[in-house]
Amino acid sequence: MFDLNALRLAAQTVHQTLAPTPQLAWPLLAERMGCTVWVKHENHTPTGAFKVRGGLLYVQGLLAREPHIKGLVTATRGNHGQSLALAARSLGLSIRIVVPEGNSLEKNAAMRALGATVIECGKDFDEARAEAAALAQTRQLHLVPAFHPDLIRGVATYALELLEAVEELDTVYVPIGMGSGICGLIQTRDLLGLKTEIVGVVSSQADAFAQSAEQGRLVCTDSANTFADGLACRQPLPEALEIIAKGAARVIRVTDQEIAHAIRVYHETTHNTAEGAGAAALAGLISEQSRQQSRRIALILSGANIDRQLYASILAEDCAPSAKS
Repeated sequence: MFDLNALRLAAQTVHQTLAPTPQLAWPLLAERMGCTVWVKHENHTPTGAFKVRGGLLYVQGLLAREPHIKGLVTATRGNHGQSLALAARSLGLSIRIVVPEGNSLEKNAAMRALGATVIECGKDFDEARAEAAALAQTRQLHLVPAFHPDLIRGVATYALELLEAVEELDTVYVPIGMGSGICGLIQTRDLLGLKTEIVGVVSSQADAFAQSAEQGRLVCTDSANTFADGLACRQPLPEALEIIAKGAARVIRVTDQEIAHAIRVYHETTHNTAEGAGAAALAGLISEQSRQQSRRIALILSGANIDRQLYASILAEDCAPSAKS
């Protein structure tokens, strides 16, 4: 996809707009997990999620290739859309963003505040994606995909920051939505010549990538009904699956209950806010806690964009799921 020089150039571009995010080892979290745990805080970006890195690089590259582009359209559950809205506004482009009906009110509001026209259509992300493709045709807009080499190279800059800052990591847990984050992490790990294992985490309610990795073929599901909207994929992309199948140690499932528990653990041990997808990596570590004792682990806290009422209801719950072996 890209070499190390291209990745470093991407980091220079991204860092013109946002500073590197911290990777912090939280003592209370380490005590609770029984291992050293570094958290990569992508919840600290200007849009509250890692996607902003890819959006900035993608739109700049697009204008260099096609300088007469007037408008963009894309589909999202929120973080991808915010990243593109910020990039489009900074470069004077209009953007239409299609979200599923009933999408996060606060994510919708954030995209509108960045100048985007938000359109609600479809029962889930994949139906919203089809509507975005139709709008691209009828309105003669550039359709921004969910997975593209520039998006991957952009988000891979968080992996470069993490893997160069923290030595000898045994395992990194990373959530999987459409795959740009984990694919960028795999490529960066390989470019740096590291042996760190990478574990992808999906929701058990949206496990198309897990099924696909296990069966060695593309598997689509009928639904992706998880409150962790950043994980709500039911139609994996073959390009992403190929990279994950070759480069990830495994893809594991966590339940929505386990994700909610991880949100509470983040709050209790670090006082950071995590959205559902953002907490999935920690939920994955908790589910594999017994196999990671005394090791060096990193978690990708990919975003913090969770609606207040949902966050409050999760924090109010005291129940914890039983641990897996």
